[in-house]
Amino acid sequence: MNHELYMRRCLELAANGLRTAMPNPSVGAVLVHNNRIIGEGYTSPYGGAHGEVNCVNSVRPEDKHLIPEATLYVSLEPCSHYGKTPPCCDLIIQQQIPNIVIGTTDPHEKVAGKGILKLLEAGKNAIVGVLENECREFNRRFFTFHEKKRPYIILKWAESADGYLSPKTKDSKKPVWITNQYSRQLVHKWRSEEIAIVVGTQTVIDDNPKLDVRDWTGISPVRIVLDRTNRVSSDYAVKDGSVKSIFLTEQTDLESSENLLYETISFDDNLAQTVSDILYKHNLQSVIIEGGLKTLQTFITANLWDEARVFKGTTTFREGTKAPSIRGTIIKKQMIVNDELLIYKNENS
Repeated sequence: MNHELYMRRCLELAANGLRTAMPNPSVGAVLVHNNRIIGEGYTSPYGGAHGEVNCVNSVRPEDKHLIPEATLYVSLEPCSHYGKTPPCCDLIIQQQIPNIVIGTTDPHEKVAGKGILKLLEAGKNAIVGVLENECREFNRRFFTFHEKKRPYIILKWAESADGYLSPKTKDSKKPVWITNQYSRQLVHKWRSEEIAIVVGTQTVIDDNPKLDVRDWTGISPVRIVLDRTNRVSSDYAVKDGSVKSIFLTEQTDLESSENLLYETISFDDNLAQTVSDILYKHNLQSVIIEGGLKTLQTFITANLWDEARVFKGTTTFREGTKAPSIRGTIIKKQMIVNDELLIYKNENS
């Protein structure tokens, strides 16, 4: 059989559950009998069934007798431990599925090869590493979190045609738009795909952003605000309680509530790593850094980033706050009407 063909289908399916499955990985599964797909599935929202379970459950009654003769394709190693759901390996063994083709091993310490071993010990035929790079890339947030013990970090900013983040002066606490409405909607889509978003104090004070996904459908990210001296008062949108917000500050006497948490940290030369550690502590697997120059430069200087998504608009400011410079491999370049979007990958992160 064409292993790569069915593994690509696994990845197509997994894309449907990428955000809702977090902090679990989204896994696609396909059950094939004599080159005919008899079952498909992907990971349910967090706490629900895994892709393998949904795949087996999707098999029509008239095809169920074919399961013990079929091949199961799965983009990530089946789990072998009890979590919020029973082990998928047990289901595979129970259903007497003889052949399993796996995209890549699971980096989670509770799995990490144990699922494959359990299947082999049960007498199953297992092939591992089909489209491995693609499967790892698809769940790159999950792999980064468990292998590097930090979130997957995305830098994002928009700069004017002459290279400025913002003009020298502005009239109100509203953003000065550099990009068009389609680019702004894309940013909201990106927010719906990540678990957290980081901004600095000055961005909040200057723009009073909501940092939500109001122009898209999905889950708004956890808001992380770097507020060293507690300058952000309760009348700002980031303290409206609508979304979980974590404020990182040097203050030690601030009281947390259910949706508003305070973490006391040191704003020193290790700030980027400290922020990363706090995100890891709160089990936040991915983050968009949308802060101003100071916040962005903190992560660039520390070389603590994985992707950078940079818009260049047609507006010119002539003077103001210069956009940061970044070194990385351009992996995507596209025009969004009259805005240019460049996506960089940090090969050395």
